[in-house]
Amino acid sequence: MSPQASFTDKLALGEAKRGENKRRVIVTGGSGKLGRSTVRYLADEGWEVISVDTRRPPGISEDGKSGLGGAYRLVEIDLEDMGAVLETFLTTDMAYSGIDAVVHLAAIPSPGQTNSSRQFRTNTMSTYNVLEACRKLKIKNVVLASSETLIGIPFDPHMPESLPITEEHERKPESAYSLSKLVGETMAEQYARWDPEVKIISLRFSNVMLPEEYKTFEAWQDDPMKRYWNCWGYIDARDGGQAVSKSLDSKTKGHHQYLIAAEDTCMRQSNDELVKKAFPGVKYNTTSGPNDTLLSIEKAKKEIGFKPAFKWQDQL
Repeated sequence: MSPQASFTDKLALGEAKRGENKRRVIVTGGSGKLGRSTVRYLADEGWEVISVDTRRPPGISEDGKSGLGGAYRLVEIDLEDMGAVLETFLTTDMAYSGIDAVVHLAAIPSPGQTNSSRQFRTNTMSTYNVLEACRKLKIKNVVLASSETLIGIPFDPHMPESLPITEEHERKPESAYSLSKLVGETMAEQYARWDPEVKIISLRFSNVMLPEEYKTFEAWQDDPMKRYWNCWGYIDARDGGQAVSKSLDSKTKGHHQYLIAAEDTCMRQSNDELVKKAFPGVKYNTTSGPNDTLLSIEKAKKEIGFKPAFKWQDQL
């Protein structure tokens, strides 16, 4: 009997056979707010999820093999280290070998959490490393977390050209964070040009919310100016996971961008009242419903089948 290798393209060194043949996806930033919901959603959809992060999610076991919220494994790496990214996308001993898709959510989120140059460097370098590793390893199913901040947030002093906001509006980053997201989308455009067979979807997530945060929405109901800065948008983290899942399953090719928000605004006041107070003089195309989102999700609905399931008032 001829000797056998201790590993294969689909079985890592030291990995026990599991008798499963699931699609495997790496989710960077899997320990974060959006990441945890995405990991759970994809696991429930039948993916084997490898969570990649520099920190551990709440409730994880000491050995890092359980309490992962649906993930099969957590791999702790620095995404600014290209060698670590390549190795992790290839194989990890006793865990897995080979992946089918990558979801890149990891970033230093929102401005003001660290010095701006560090935020820009970290976010752009990690995105480059992810895209370049996927190119080198011929991984052609990629989803990136972009941001609603590209639409010109905080709209002061520059008002939106019209409402609702759509993907056709000019991208206007107003911070190092949003600039890093613009660079990420620009890189994605070029990676898709280099390889006509690749699919890269950039999801411009609105302000991500967990169910337990909806009680805080009462704090701004009497003063809409507290939340005008993103047109009163939000996205339930669970619906964020759905958007990622729909993107992974999409059969399109090339680079595509989608605004991802809830069906409604975070306000009880009607859009007519809100726009009149916060955006006087801005062209407003009246929405079908009085509280429909002003961050249009029609493109995501039409092209990837996104359909938000959660509204904040239904969760109180």
